[in-house]
This record gives sequence, structure tokens and C-alpha cells, in this order.
Amino acid sequence: MSAAAPMRTNGHEPWQSGPYAEAICVPGEGLTLRDAEGWCLPLDVRRWCAQADDTDRGVVDRCVGRVLDIGCGAGRLVEEVSRRGHRVLGIDVCPTAVISTVCRGGTAASLSVFEPLPGEGRWDTALLVDGNIGIGGDPRRLLKRIRRVVRDRGLLIAEAAPADVDERRRVRIHTGQTAASPVFAWATVGTRALVQHGRTSGWTPVEQWACTSGERHFVALRARA
Repeated sequence: MSAAAPMRTNGHEPWQSGPYAEAICVPGEGLTLRDAEGWCLPLDVRRWCAQADDTDRGVVDRCVGRVLDIGCGAGRLVEEVSRRGHRVLGIDVCPTAVISTVCRGGTAASLSVFEPLPGEGRWDTALLVDGNIGIGGDPRRLLKRIRRVVRDRGLLIAEAAPADVDERRRVRIHTGQTAASPVFAWATVGTRALVQHGRTSGWTPVEQWACTSGERHFVALRARA
């Protein structure tokens, strides 16, 4: 990937088809996000396509009311939230992910968080896990958008990077060492930066925690009225 490669302002295309969509059907290893400077982020598609684990269940334990899972992927969280008796909708720009979620008994729609959404302004809880704080490459824009999606005093549970980072990058999806998507914007945000972005985007942090291994970190934020 050339550093002079054109920026794609629409981040849907890399996720709608190609190796990521294929991996939803046949989970495997080897997918990464990479930029021109050598930065690399593994995509843990195998875990995303599995059943909810203990860490996921800790997230779901904190959900209240109607739940919107933003970037629901293969649907493991939608499945678990639904099993707990909540009304839940998963949204994802990848049609294969939506099909997977529906096949698991969930409700899902092929939508971007930046499009008009069902129940806009009335969701009690929004989920933003598995690195989805990176969507669009601008965390403050994303957090401001989600603030308009949830109700006053609604809850957002967001997963942060395990490192103390706040980075914007132009990346491609890679299969092994081979670039397999157009260039698109992505962000990587650690807990401290996520809290700061939340405070300036209409949110009040209410809880921070990590899984027992320390590999996954989360922040719960409350929408300010």
C-alpha cells in the first residue's frame, strides 16, 4: 500500500465482501489490518464467530433495556443478549454478518451506524466491541453519533485497545501479507483516550474494567441529558 494511496471516505466496501465476509462463513486465521508504515492489527474473526465467552457475558450482564449492537459481526453478542430476554438489534455493513446473526436467532439489519436507524434516540444500551471504536477513523464523530442514537441517560459499552494509544491510520485488510481491500480510515483508542473522547462527545464515564487475562478492556459511558 502506497502512502499516497487515495483515502476512501466510505468505509463500508472493505467489510461488505471479500476476505472478511468469507471468514464469517469459514472462520480462520491470518486476517489483519495494516498500514503503509508497518502497523498491524490481527482480526480475531475466529473468536468473533464463536459463542459468547465469559468476557462477553460480563458485557451483556451490564446491558439494560433495548440493546443496539453496532458492528454485530457474526452475531454472538446479539444471540447472548437475546437469550437474556432483551430486545436487541444488530447492525452491520456486511450482509454475510447479518445473515449469520439471523441464523443464530437474532434480529439484524445491513446498516451503518451513520445511516438513519430504527428506534433512533430510544435505545437504552449501545454496544461497540471488538475494536469497533475504530469505525470511520474518527472516535469523537462516532461517539457523538451514538449519543444521538441512544436515549437521554442511555448506556454505551465500548471496548478499548489494551494499550494506551489514540491513533488514526489509513489501512487495508490483508490476507497474510497480501492487501485485499481498498484503503480506509481506522482508529485505535485505549481506555484513557476513550474516556476523554467520551467526555467531549456527550458522555460521562461510569465504569472501567478488563477481563481476567487483561487482554480486553472496556468502558461504560452514560449519555448526558
